[in-house]
Amino acid sequence: MHAPKLSAAALALSLGFLVASTPIVVAQTAGQDMKHAGTDTKDAAQNAGHGVAKGTTKAYHKTKHATKKAAHKTENGTRTAAHKTENGTRTVAHKTENGTKDAAHKTENGTKDALHKVEGK
Repeated sequence: MHAPKLSAAALALSLGFLVASTPIVVAQTAGQDMKHAGTDTKDAAQNAGHGVAKGTTKAYHKTKHATKKAAHKTENGTRTAAHKTENGTRTVAHKTENGTKDAAHKTENGTKDALHKVEGK
């Protein structure tokens, strides 16, 4: 009959050890949970920072590219407008020159006709 008492004592001792060690395990788990939560928060902040940096860099490059593209298109448009203005000016100058020559000839002919009419009278 001694054997059942020994196992009851061993059971009580084991149960006592389990109950005594449980708060320590829970305390270590809570501390580890806090440490992990802090690490997770730090990692999330770093990931967010990297995402913002990547987005900012991408936006910078896209803006730089679009600005260069707009500058080239403006330069080409200005060049085209200058050429068209030059050609238009030449055309107007030639037409003005021809019109002036025609007017001068007509004036000269009209003056000669008038002179002949006056002399003939």
